[in-house]
Amino acid sequence: MLKAFFVMTLFIFPGFLAATDKPGTQFHDSLKLHAINEVVITARRFNSVIMNTPDAVRAIDLKSVGEYQLRTSPEALALTPGVFVQKTNHGGGSPFIRGLTGNQTLLLLDGIRISNSTMRYGPNQYFNTIDPFSTGKIEVLRGSGSVQYGSDAIGGTVQAFSHETGFTGEADWGGGVLGRIATHGMEQTLHSFLSFSNKTVSARAGVSFRKFGDIVGGDTTGRQSPSGYDESDHYFKTSFLLTPRTSLTVLYQNVKQTDIPVYHKVVLENYMINETDPQKRKLAYARLNTSLNAGILKSGIITASYQQTREGRSTRKNGSDILRREYDKVRTFGLSAEALVSNGDIWSGNLGIEFYSDLVNSTRTDTDITTSSATAKRGLYPDGSTMNSVALFTVHSFDLPRWNITAGARFNSFVINVDDMELGMTELSPSALVGNIAFMRKLSSASNLFLSLNTGFRAPNIDDLGTLGIVDFRYETPNFDLKPESSFQYQVGYKYNRNGLKGEIYLYRNELYNLITRVRIEGQEIEGYQLYTKENSERAYIQGAETAWDYFPKSWLTLSGSLTYTYGQNITKNEPVRRIPPLFARMAVEFRPGNWRSGIEWLAAAKQDRLAQGDIDDNRIPDGGTPGWNVINLSGGYTWKFLAADLSLRNIFNKDYRYHGSGINGYGRSLFLTLQANF
Repeated sequence: MLKAFFVMTLFIFPGFLAATDKPGTQFHDSLKLHAINEVVITARRFNSVIMNTPDAVRAIDLKSVGEYQLRTSPEALALTPGVFVQKTNHGGGSPFIRGLTGNQTLLLLDGIRISNSTMRYGPNQYFNTIDPFSTGKIEVLRGSGSVQYGSDAIGGTVQAFSHETGFTGEADWGGGVLGRIATHGMEQTLHSFLSFSNKTVSARAGVSFRKFGDIVGGDTTGRQSPSGYDESDHYFKTSFLLTPRTSLTVLYQNVKQTDIPVYHKVVLENYMINETDPQKRKLAYARLNTSLNAGILKSGIITASYQQTREGRSTRKNGSDILRREYDKVRTFGLSAEALVSNGDIWSGNLGIEFYSDLVNSTRTDTDITTSSATAKRGLYPDGSTMNSVALFTVHSFDLPRWNITAGARFNSFVINVDDMELGMTELSPSALVGNIAFMRKLSSASNLFLSLNTGFRAPNIDDLGTLGIVDFRYETPNFDLKPESSFQYQVGYKYNRNGLKGEIYLYRNELYNLITRVRIEGQEIEGYQLYTKENSERAYIQGAETAWDYFPKSWLTLSGSLTYTYGQNITKNEPVRRIPPLFARMAVEFRPGNWRSGIEWLAAAKQDRLAQGDIDDNRIPDGGTPGWNVINLSGGYTWKFLAADLSLRNIFNKDYRYHGSGINGYGRSLFLTLQANF
């Protein structure tokens, strides 16, 4: 069924568009007009109209996330074409972009790196440390990002944006309260915010308290315990108009999650306790933005940031008296300066410099619960390790009558110091020069065809170099002699927007070099786990096709559909690339008559039985591969003056399903109710 839909989309839609794209056709619907003029930032680091951007980029706003009652920021990405979200546990959520995830996709917030030097290969939980109520929108850039933002963006870039703050002529106060509950006790959320603005000051502050119960799966799984956890968040953002041309923005975010169990470890690996406690992230930044208008120099931006992540892990095997507690803290300083340049309507671009500095502290304590005696040991990472980077970058766009040409380059240099208590001090100084170029042909006022070439890189980080301990289903030992990973991705894209129909088709191939992979050391085990180390040992490629379409036949009716196919091959091992998502799709119909809203959503994934040896060894993947599945969700809502209510019925047929590579199954039949009051 999915394959048939895929073939029909790729071959029927272009012919349909050619037949309907008549010269001089006009339309005036506001929804369609908004779709044409939608502005994104991630693709170039400066504002660009999505239709005229030669990249695969999509934005989702907080309103859509709220209406579908998506629980977390990772779950919100399910609305984005081309993104497959794996969940090792209920407190995680790792976006796969063009077959890659973890430290091979870059996470950002307001242009500041969330990804740090301990982000690991494979799925992780870090995007879940962004409270969805603190964001205004999320942008996903597929297949690009290294030139604009640096290391790790081999598969693409996910960027969350905090709520915009704007100035008003008169003093204006606002605020709101939101509550959400779910059946089976799966969610209890309370969120509130307060905002203020006048001619020179604007501010917004919010707080969230969230309790997630165990996930209740479909018809054969039932309650998956332990999987629930608690979360509390707060944020504050304010902007000051210092002069008519200069503003200062200050933001602070704090996220705290506690008692987050790793479900599959407890169920499948004989653990009495296996949990993350706590998971914390703090971010503060100050950004000075000034309008210069001095010839081609239009504006300047200076940003200083401080971020701190803390992750504690507690483990204890059944029948063991040893409780192991690991604790990692990463503090990151960032500083960037950027100038925006333009000569008017044809040329625009930027030039910038960027600096980041990570300090990693890592400890471990083994406690005998029968005697209460504690023994300090080496943490997961070498304590006191540092990773510093400095980069120069520039991106330019030339908008000609029939063509748009975009090009950019970045030079990034690193100094990594790893001080291992057993192996001594090691210093690495990798560097990378990357570039991109894209040519877009404007076929008409409503359709564009483009070709883009992107090189990318990922510098070895402290997780690659210094990990010592149990990770997933293996025991890792350090390797201090690693080089950067690199990639070369080329894609062809087609975009269309006319007569209430908006669509896109992308074909791509990503060549991957010097991949840092875990290699088993045959015949050696530690604590019952096979021993692995990391090496630059593999060459691979990932290729695929993505298509997404939105149709607005009426102002109150929207039809949407997307389909993603990914194929990865490890050339070195002559086997599939690990964790490649299956063919997956989403289709939705929304009705918005007056103040009412209702919709039906179909999510589906084909069976994934094309497995690497690492997939076969992974106890999260069933024997023979992950079965295919179909899930249907219903949603509805009503808005009356300052009040809004949303109701969702998920998985109406109560089917059991699991996203490929996940450690826990999805929601069974369940109701989610959200009530919100704004003033």
